[in-house]
Amino acid sequence: MAITLEQVNNAPRAAALQLLDGLYEHSPWVAEKALDARPFRSLAHLKHVMTRVLQEAGQEAQVRLIRAHPELAGKAMVSQSLTDESASEQGKAGLTQCTPEEFATLQQLNQDYNAKFGFPFILAVRGARGNGLNKQQIIDTFARRLQNHPDFELQECLRNIHRVVELRLNDKFAAEPALGNEVWDWHEALAQYSDPGYAEKGQLTVTYLTDAHRACAQFISKTMQGCGFDEVNIDAVGNVVGIYKAATPNAKTLLTGSHYDTVRNGGKYDGRLGIFAPMACVRELHRQGKRLPFNFEVVGFAEEEGQRYKATFLGSGALIGDFKPEWLDQKDADGITMREAMQNAGLKPEDIAKIKRQADSYLGFVEVHIEQGPVLNELDLPLGIVTSINGSARYLCEITGMASHAGTTPMNRRRDAAAAAAELALYVEKRAAQDGDSVGTVGMLNVPNGSINVVPGRCLFSLDLRAPVDAQRDALVGDVLTELKAICQRRGVHHTLELTERAAAAPSAPAWQKRWEHAVETLGVPLHRMPSGAGHDAMKLHKVMPQAMLFVRGQNSGISHNPLESTTSDDIQLAVEAFQLLLNNLASTTP
Repeated sequence: MAITLEQVNNAPRAAALQLLDGLYEHSPWVAEKALDARPFRSLAHLKHVMTRVLQEAGQEAQVRLIRAHPELAGKAMVSQSLTDESASEQGKAGLTQCTPEEFATLQQLNQDYNAKFGFPFILAVRGARGNGLNKQQIIDTFARRLQNHPDFELQECLRNIHRVVELRLNDKFAAEPALGNEVWDWHEALAQYSDPGYAEKGQLTVTYLTDAHRACAQFISKTMQGCGFDEVNIDAVGNVVGIYKAATPNAKTLLTGSHYDTVRNGGKYDGRLGIFAPMACVRELHRQGKRLPFNFEVVGFAEEEGQRYKATFLGSGALIGDFKPEWLDQKDADGITMREAMQNAGLKPEDIAKIKRQADSYLGFVEVHIEQGPVLNELDLPLGIVTSINGSARYLCEITGMASHAGTTPMNRRRDAAAAAAELALYVEKRAAQDGDSVGTVGMLNVPNGSINVVPGRCLFSLDLRAPVDAQRDALVGDVLTELKAICQRRGVHHTLELTERAAAAPSAPAWQKRWEHAVETLGVPLHRMPSGAGHDAMKLHKVMPQAMLFVRGQNSGISHNPLESTTSDDIQLAVEAFQLLLNNLASTTP
């Protein structure tokens, strides 16, 4: 029989501890300490309190807990001495039916892992959806994590323990993240479409107006129709637009959405989570026969990544009138112009100007997005409040020195272009760190026609400098460029710079940020405010209307633009619930 939060909150301490039995392997002390925080406001609050208990327990206690766990397909499984919970989890993952080869592989991995780290490998084998990883996924993850640093792997084991406990708590409370599961499944279904050359390798790549891109648009369109949107269409640039109409005519509109294109060999959640989460909200409104006092417009933006053509934020930019006609003449790697690609997709470039929105008819823009970074993952927090989207400046740079013989040129006579660039890269790292939330990256570094026995005479490199506010970014840029000049003068080399992009910071509108904060607090999840280092469609809409974003925790260190990009259906569930709370709050305050 399922237990309730009321029972846990009100039962005598011993009885409450019994209700929470079996969560942590042979370690009831975690749940016992968590009871000090009663009353719990929500199941999410209880889950978070337990992560805090373990976080504050210290490394010695953490390692003891990890060592209390059995190996995967290890001795405890063979001797049938697993706890009931572990036996069920390993059985559902198929680890009790390993082939001799699989069993041998897992035994070797267990041996290597223990030898390197001094504790067993911990993996939540029920996975991000809760329905189980397969044996190959388990083996691949095992092998990958074997390469991690010991300090990192200790924390990764703890994060997997938290996930195991989360799923066990769901079982005890009969709490199924039904909306999170459905949104998770939508992502899986959409990921079946991928461009040629990548699909065959099992990789996800969806670039603007390819067949896979158009199939994605059709999938989103049909799913919107199934959710109960009143109007669904694909506009002149390929955006998929769904409108759930207000209870009364002539109402204003709340706009939301994100992009459905991907980088090459990317992840399933970047952008797409911001389309599917509000779609789930509309489906629930439709099921309940409920209307809002404002129109709710969800847009799957056709292009944000700039992978096929040099035109980033094409989808959201078109909505604010920021579509440059000269883009239509750009050619892709196969010589196909954007105009030709649009016409082949049945779009009408001449209608692009017509899709510009009238900002005064909108309440604002909100966006849900996977974090694309490690912060929430490391803090064991499912949601984060975005305070600002960083302003950025990007440069392509070249340093020119003198190529010379590596054996005969004394160290004090060299004009080494690569060494100058390397010195600047170290300065960028040090200078950006001084601000705390600025970031600086030398992402490309190339010595053209370099040779092992030649002092580099040329070096090409990139600079990417970002900060939450423009003044902070400009100070960072100024210091870096001043240092570049000084390095070149001191080393007797020359440099050139090309500014390739300069984007203004997009601070969240205070009132809209507070709406997200109120929703997250209502869920019982601690608030964490943070800037976004990545660019988002929200920064385009920011130019014409107030905007604010909600981040959702990513798994695997929050990695993004990578096949390992992931999140859990439980975190998605919380994001959808936060969106529902925002809509309800806005409905109660909108005339």
